[in-house]
Amino acid sequence: MIKEFIPMSIVCWKEGYRRETFFQDLFAGLTVGLIALPLAMAFAIGSGVTPERGLYTAIIAGFLISLLGGSRVQIGGPTGAFVVIVYAIVQKHGYDGLAVATILAGMMMIAMGFARFGVFLKYIPYPVTVGFTTGIAVVIFSSQINDFFGLCIPKVPAEFIEKWTTYFHFAKNCSPWSLIMASFVLALIFVLRRLNSKLPGAVIAVVLATLFAMLLDMPVETIESKFTGIPNMLPMPSLPSFSWEQIQAVFPAAITIAMLGAIESLLSAVVADSMTGHRHRSNVELISQGLANIGSIIFGGIPATGAIARTTANIKMGAKTPMAGIIHAVTLLLIMLLFAKAAAKIPLPALAGVLVFVAWNMSELDHFYAILKGQKSDAVLLLITFLLTVFIDLTVAVGVGVVLSAVLFLKKMSDNTSVEICQILLEENEHEYSEKRDSDLLFRKDVPPGVVIFEISGPFFYAIADRLLEGLRQLPDKPRFFILRMRKVPAIDATGVQALKDFAQKCRKEHIVFILSGIKETVAPILDQAGVLEVVGSEHIFKNINEALAFANVAE
Repeated sequence: MIKEFIPMSIVCWKEGYRRETFFQDLFAGLTVGLIALPLAMAFAIGSGVTPERGLYTAIIAGFLISLLGGSRVQIGGPTGAFVVIVYAIVQKHGYDGLAVATILAGMMMIAMGFARFGVFLKYIPYPVTVGFTTGIAVVIFSSQINDFFGLCIPKVPAEFIEKWTTYFHFAKNCSPWSLIMASFVLALIFVLRRLNSKLPGAVIAVVLATLFAMLLDMPVETIESKFTGIPNMLPMPSLPSFSWEQIQAVFPAAITIAMLGAIESLLSAVVADSMTGHRHRSNVELISQGLANIGSIIFGGIPATGAIARTTANIKMGAKTPMAGIIHAVTLLLIMLLFAKAAAKIPLPALAGVLVFVAWNMSELDHFYAILKGQKSDAVLLLITFLLTVFIDLTVAVGVGVVLSAVLFLKKMSDNTSVEICQILLEENEHEYSEKRDSDLLFRKDVPPGVVIFEISGPFFYAIADRLLEGLRQLPDKPRFFILRMRKVPAIDATGVQALKDFAQKCRKEHIVFILSGIKETVAPILDQAGVLEVVGSEHIFKNINEALAFANVAE
């Protein structure tokens, strides 16, 4: 039991950590640390907080996720997925509210890990995941229009429609220098990515843009001009002040942070597994994500999770163990300590270009179109999740998406469950059935008059009871015995249990003897615990159709 919660860093150390492995991890960690630098600050600015909070997050959370996590090569830190949520929380509750929500979310993720919820989170429907991911990409793109075009809007609204209304209102303020720089960064990242995917395109583009801005004295906003620079040290650890009223106010946001953080981190770990051939420990990963988020807030950071793009880059650069992620965090720390003044010169339009690229990269348009062309139910689920993410709120989108997917799944299962009246097969038709040797089939059975036999094939849900009632009403004569064969029912839920109990009571009121036949071993305990067998009566429950018909013959 304890073994399954051991971090992967300890596992790799026990396997034997060789010198050549260290150099592979060192190269990967240094490279990913450079890649993470502009992204961490860009995500923080896009989230409505100061750029150093993104660095604190990448350093502290990135270190803890690698040290304590359940993946060999996971890179953690601030991500694009959180930009939408963090921005909305900061606008409504301020940074203190965000800090409290993130600590609560961290506690939730730790609890989910110890409760072994890692497996269940893998079953979030794919249309829901693509819907909110594409929605987040649209919102991130929208959030960067101000800096991309240099509109100089004092405060950008959080709501999507109001945001774009404000953009059009300030369109006359568009700065050609900002537009040129942001477009240059965006185009260069795409070109470098096409030339060699291993090149740190965002780093190269931002460095060149910063040099051009300084040499040409471009009139564009920089981190220094807007945020008065970047500190060259980590802050002292501290906990935010909070009240019970504040906890109540931010609790829904905490749930969203916890769920999105858990889903993103496990999705990233699964992608890493497919590339490396290893298997991550999902519950350990959840616990580490929870601890990392709490640690991030203690040092003034923002929410963090597994970063798919940086994790993929880490693997491509040759990372073998969590040491690469630890080195990535140390690299960022050293850059902040030694080059904070230089980083403060980075133009905001350059970071806007990086985030627009991130939005394009995470939009998953090919998957979006593929789902739209597929089943109608999946397409509807995708569009609802996408539209709710963009126009309402990510919390609502994920909640509604999961509920709708559950309802659609139950409908599909219900549609695949048949309720049929069993016809007695005549001897001359036996040759048509290859299963005629099955002793439980209705070949030449002695079915007395007044006995009707129904069979359910598939999971038993509440809607199935309506079909039973409808079948009972359509019979020309009211039967004396109603035999329900359940040999092909693999599962039954709580609503199905209640429906079966209601149907048994209905039969009793109609003076019809209700008989159950062939209940599977997986279903019988559920019916017993729910009191269904007591309502039906143990004398009316039989192992197979032979025994049920024998009882009906004698009783008749």
